[in-house]
Amino acid sequence: MKRVFTLLEKALLGSPVQFTWQKTSGNFLAVTGTDHTVKIFDRHGQKRNEINLPSNCVAMDWDKDGDTLAIIADKSSTVYLWDANTNKTSQVDSGMRDPMSFLLWSKVGALLAVGTTKGNLLIYNRQTSRKIPVLGKHTKRITCGCWSTENLLALGSEDKMITISNQEGDTIRQTSVRSDPSDMQFSVMKTDERISARESTVSVVVGKKTLFLFNLNDPDNPIDLEFQQRYGNIVTYRWYGDGYIMIGFSRGCFVVISTHIREIGQEIFQARNHKDNLTSIAISQSLNKAASCGDNCIKIHDLSELKEMYAIINLDDENKGLDHLAWTDDGQLLAVSTQRGSLHVFLTKLPILGDACGTRIAYLTSLLEVTVANHVEGELPITVSVEVEPNFVAVGLYHLAVGMNNRAWFYVLGENSVKKLKDMEYLGTVTSICLNSDYAAALFEGKVQLHMIEGESLDALEERETRLFPAVDDKCRILCHALTGDFLIYGTDTGVIHYFYIEDWQYVNEYRHPVSVRKIFPDPNGTRLVFIDDKSDGFVYYPVNDGVHEIPNFPPTIKGILWENWPIDKGVFAAYDDDKIYTYVFHKDTIQGSKVILAGGTKVPFSHKPLLLYNGELTCQTQSGKTNNIYLSTHSFLGILKDTGFNELKQILTQTLMLKRFSEAWEVCKLLNDESGWNELARACLHHMELEFAVRVYRTIGNVGMVMSLEQIKGIEDHNLLAGHLAMFTNDFNLAQDLYLASTCPVAALEMRRDLQHWDSALQLAKRLAPDQIPFISKEYAMQLEFTGDYVNALAHYEKGITRDNKEHDEACLAGVAQMSIRMGDIRRGVNQAIKHPSRLLKRDCGAILESMKQFSEAAQLYEKGQYHDKAASVYIRCKNWAKVGELLPCVSSPKIHLQYAKAKEADGRYKEAVVAYENAKQWDNVIRLYLDHLNNPEKAVSIVRETQSLDGAKMVARFFLQLGDYGSAIQFLVMSKCNNEAFTLAQQHNKMEIYADIIGSENTTNEDYQSIALYFEGEKKHFQAGKFFLLCGQYARALKHFLKSPSTEDNMAIEMAIETVGQAKDEALTNQLIDYLMGESDGMPKAKNTMHRQTGYGQATEFTDKSELPLDICLRWREVEI
Repeated sequence: MKRVFTLLEKALLGSPVQFTWQKTSGNFLAVTGTDHTVKIFDRHGQKRNEINLPSNCVAMDWDKDGDTLAIIADKSSTVYLWDANTNKTSQVDSGMRDPMSFLLWSKVGALLAVGTTKGNLLIYNRQTSRKIPVLGKHTKRITCGCWSTENLLALGSEDKMITISNQEGDTIRQTSVRSDPSDMQFSVMKTDERISARESTVSVVVGKKTLFLFNLNDPDNPIDLEFQQRYGNIVTYRWYGDGYIMIGFSRGCFVVISTHIREIGQEIFQARNHKDNLTSIAISQSLNKAASCGDNCIKIHDLSELKEMYAIINLDDENKGLDHLAWTDDGQLLAVSTQRGSLHVFLTKLPILGDACGTRIAYLTSLLEVTVANHVEGELPITVSVEVEPNFVAVGLYHLAVGMNNRAWFYVLGENSVKKLKDMEYLGTVTSICLNSDYAAALFEGKVQLHMIEGESLDALEERETRLFPAVDDKCRILCHALTGDFLIYGTDTGVIHYFYIEDWQYVNEYRHPVSVRKIFPDPNGTRLVFIDDKSDGFVYYPVNDGVHEIPNFPPTIKGILWENWPIDKGVFAAYDDDKIYTYVFHKDTIQGSKVILAGGTKVPFSHKPLLLYNGELTCQTQSGKTNNIYLSTHSFLGILKDTGFNELKQILTQTLMLKRFSEAWEVCKLLNDESGWNELARACLHHMELEFAVRVYRTIGNVGMVMSLEQIKGIEDHNLLAGHLAMFTNDFNLAQDLYLASTCPVAALEMRRDLQHWDSALQLAKRLAPDQIPFISKEYAMQLEFTGDYVNALAHYEKGITRDNKEHDEACLAGVAQMSIRMGDIRRGVNQAIKHPSRLLKRDCGAILESMKQFSEAAQLYEKGQYHDKAASVYIRCKNWAKVGELLPCVSSPKIHLQYAKAKEADGRYKEAVVAYENAKQWDNVIRLYLDHLNNPEKAVSIVRETQSLDGAKMVARFFLQLGDYGSAIQFLVMSKCNNEAFTLAQQHNKMEIYADIIGSENTTNEDYQSIALYFEGEKKHFQAGKFFLLCGQYARALKHFLKSPSTEDNMAIEMAIETVGQAKDEALTNQLIDYLMGESDGMPKAKNTMHRQTGYGQATEFTDKSELPLDICLRWREVEI
C-alpha cells in the first residue's frame, strides 16, 4: 500500500486525533486535535481550510452527500457548518443551554441530530432551517446514536436507556440496558423470512463487554451477546454482508458472527491479528475488504476469504501505537490516526486509469503519478508526476496526456526523461482523449476536437492545427472516437462511423449503422474496427470493402476490446467485461468469406482491467497501481507441450487452428502422430486458402491426389474461383457453386454439378451459363433417371436432348426415346424408332424390354431386324410362329432352338424336318430314335451310333435288332452300350456266346465278364474258348487245364496258348505240368515231333531230344511274352 501523505503531531497539536472522511466522494478529510481547530485537507494532503472553535471539538459529521460538515465544540451551544462547495463556514445556534455531546446527520435526508450532556435533543433541518428541540429525551448525557434508512433515530445515554424516535423527535420505542451504551448502529438482522430490507435492528455495545441487539419488530425479546473474557473489551464492531458482524476486541482478536437466529452466538471466524492490542476496525464494502489496526500495524483481509491476509502495513515509527481507522466510501484511501497524535493516509484502491498505444502502456500508479512502460520492447518504465488527480489518461508514440474536467496536460516522453509540454482547455468536460504521433483528439459533450500536440507556427499548417467535429450543419452527437496513425475515426448517435484521413485532411469513408454506435476499437492500422452499438451488439467493420460482420456470442456486459499487437495474429482481438475475457478471431480470407469466430474465454481476476494483448499475454492494470500478466486459455499451445496427453493435444490443435497458427499446429500434429490430426490441419489450411501449407501437409500424409489437385490451382488469381475449388475439395458444393458463379469463370459451377451428377442444378445453371450444353446434360440426366426407374422424366429429357446437328449424340437420345416409349407403353412408337435406328444393340435392348413385357411378336421382329437370329427364333418359338422359326434356322446357332423346333416338327409328324433339326441340335439319341421308329432307316441309325458312340443310341439299336431276331447284332450293340450282363444273358439264351466272346474281347471288359464267359464255355466243354477267357481273367491254372484238354489242331493253337499261359503265370508248378504234358509223361504220349520244334533266332529248326532242354525254351518264351 502506498502512503499518500502524513499529518504529523505538530500540525495537529495533540492527541487524541479525530478525523472523518467526506461522504460519497472522499475528496476532503476533516481532522481535529486539541488545538481548538478543525483542519480540512484534500485527498492529497493539501490543507484547504481551517475552522477555529472556542474549545476542543466534541464531534463532527458529514451529511449524506458530503456537501456539509457539521461540528460541535465543548462548552458551546453553536453548531458550525462548513460548505465543501463554497469553502465557507456558517453557524447555527442550537438554543440549548447545556453543552452538546453528540452530533449525527441522517442517512437519507437533511436532518441533523444534536444531543446534550443532560439528555436533551435537537433535530435541525438543513433545508428548511427548522429546529425541533426535544427536552428530556434522556436524563443523562447522550453518548451515542444512529439514524436508520427510514429516518428513525436511535440514541444511547449514560442513563442506561436506549430510545427510538421518529424524525419529529417522538419516542416510539425504548428499552434499558445493564451498563453504559456505546457505538450504536442500525442494520438488518439475518432471518429465514425476509419481508423487506428495512433496517429494524439496533445494535449497541453495553459496558464494553456485550453486544446488545434490539429488534424493533420484536422489542420484547432483545438479544444480549457475551464473549470470552480472554478477548478483552469490545473496541468496535461493523455490520457487513448478509447480516454478519465483525467485532474487534482490545486484546488483538477480531471475531465474525452471524445474526441468523440459528447461528447466533456462534463464531463464524476468529483471528488474533495483533499481539498486544486492537484499537479499531474498518470495512469497505466497495473493496470487499476489512482492516484492523493495533500495535503499530494495519492488517487487511478479503471479506470473501477472511483466512487469507490481503495486505499488511507496518508503521514502525509509531511506537505508541495506532488509534482509529477509516476508509473513504469508494475505498481508495485509508486513514489511520495514532496515539501520539499523527495521521497517515494510504492508497488502497486506485482509479483504474490506463491506456495503450501499440505495445506502450500508461497507467495510474498513484493519485498524482502515471507510469509509462513498454515491457515488450524492453524499455525501462518512466514515472510521470502529474499536477492533478486525473480522470483520463492517454498515451501516444511520443506523448502522454492526463487531465480532468475540461483540461488536459501534455508531456513529451524522452528515452529516460519526461518533459511537460503544455496544458490545454477544451470547450467542455472531456470524456476521453486519444493520441497519435502528432495529433490529439478529445471527446467532450458530443464533439471531438482534433489538434496538433506540438503546434507549428507556419501558415501552411495553420488550417491543419485544429478542427472540430462534427461540422456545424451536422446535427449528430459523437459518442465515441479513436485515433490511429492515419485516421480519426468516430461514431455518432445516428449510427454513422466516419473515417477522417489526417494526411489529406478530409473524410475518406463512412458506414451507416441502423442504431447508435456507442464504442469503437480500431486495430493498430485502422484497417479493422470493432464497434459496439446501442443494443450492446458487437460487429467487426472492414472499411476496405465496407464489410460488416456480427460478432457471435457477444455478451452485453462487454466493457472494451483489445486487438492483438503481435504482428502475425492480425485478426485476433479480445473482448472483456468485469469477470471474463473472450478471444475472437476475424478471419478475412476463408472460402466462406470473412467471418468472426469465438475461440474461447479466460477468467479475469477481480479488479483487473486489461490494457494490452501481445501474443496471447494479457497485461492488466490492478487497483493497487501495478500491472499483472495473464495468459489467455486460448493460447495454451505457447507453453511446453512435450509431456501433454493425447486429448489435451487434440484440444490444443483445435486452438491453434482457430487462431490460424499453422506453424504451431504442425508441431502439435508431430507430437500427436495421428493421421486425423494431420487431416484436420489440412482441412483448416484449405478453409483459410493457405495452399502452400496445405500442399506441405498433404505431402506429409501421402495424399498424392490432393497434392496434384492443389498444384493445378495454385496459379489462379481470381479469389472466388480459387475459393470455389477449395470449397469443392472440402465437399461444400453449394458454397463452391456460389463462389464459382461470383468468379470470372462461372461455367465451373456447371462443370462441377455435371461431374457430381447433380443434374437438376446443372440444368438450371446451363440455362444461364451455357444453353448449348442443355441437350447434353439432358441426355446424361435422362440416363440417370432411366437407371432409377423414372421413365416419364427420362423420356422428356431424352427428347430435350435431341440437337439435330450432332449425329452421334442424337442417335443416343433417339435410342433413349425408343426404349422409354416402349417402357411407357407406347410400343408402336418405340418399335418404329428402334427399327429406324442404325444400332443393332438398340434393337436387342428394345427386344429384351418387349420380351419382358410379353410383347413377343414385336420383340422377335426387333431381334430379327438386329440380326440376333437366335433370340428372334427363341421368341418366335414362344409365340408358336414355326414358319418364322424355319426361315431363321439356317442362321441359328443355338442347339436349344434347333431342339425346340425339332420337337415341334416331331409333334406335327414331320419327321424328316425333325431329324434335320435334331442333327443341328446335336441330339443324336433323338436322331437315332426317329430313324429307327419312324423313318425305318436302321442303316443310318447304326452309322450314327458307330460315329457318335452314343450309349442310349446303341441300346435303341440293340432293341431294334432284338425285335428283328438278329441276336448277333443285338449283342454287339448291347456291349457297345455297356450292357454286358444283358448281352451275356442274350448270348447265353440264344447260343451266341462265341459272338459275344468275340465282341467283348475287343472291349474294355472286367474280369467278371471274362470269368462268366469262361464258365459258360467250361460248361459247354469248349475247352479252348474256356481256357482263353480263364487266361484273360487271370485264372492261369484253369486256363492251362482247359488248353491241355483242348483237342489238338493243325496249328497247335491250344499248345501255343498253354505256353503263353505258363509264361504269364510265372508259376514253376504250371511250367512243369506243361513240360510233362509235352514230353508225354502224364499220358505216356509224347506230342508230335513238329510240336517240339521251335524257330530259333537264326531261322533254324531245333529238335528237343531231351526233357532238360525244354525249360530253357520255356524261359525264352516267357521273355517273348514279356517283350
